[in-house]
Amino acid sequence: MRHRVRAVLLTPDDTMLLIKRIRPGVDPYWVIVGGKIEPTDAGPEDALRREVREEISGEARIGSLLRTIETDDERQDFYLATIEKWSFDDRTGPEFSQEGRGEYLLEEIPLTADALDAVSLLPQEFAAVLREAVERGELLAAR
Repeated sequence: MRHRVRAVLLTPDDTMLLIKRIRPGVDPYWVIVGGKIEPTDAGPEDALRREVREEISGEARIGSLLRTIETDDERQDFYLATIEKWSFDDRTGPEFSQEGRGEYLLEEIPLTADALDAVSLLPQEFAAVLREAVERGELLAAR
């Protein structure tokens, strides 16, 4: 079973960072920063810090586990995290240089239900969890 980790990255401006994916023949969609745990990672939080460094050249402070979603072949752990600085131009993840992977754009999204409703965040099951957390004020309280 693949094990992935993702970070809901909260910024000092009360926004969250999402990656917009634009791929040929597919409607644009947004994802949470993160990726798979590698054998060299000490654990899920170590993997998540590495993914944040690779994908947005930032250092995140990992908070609580928000949700785990499991399917037959994959487990995804979604953490709340805060981040102060990042540089999408300095990203180093291997996916960014692979031919045919499409575009990756970093976007700051306000911590509002309306802002979440305006993007196609995947996986949809987590998008619903995140929207509920925003409506209850849990993300702002986590800062």
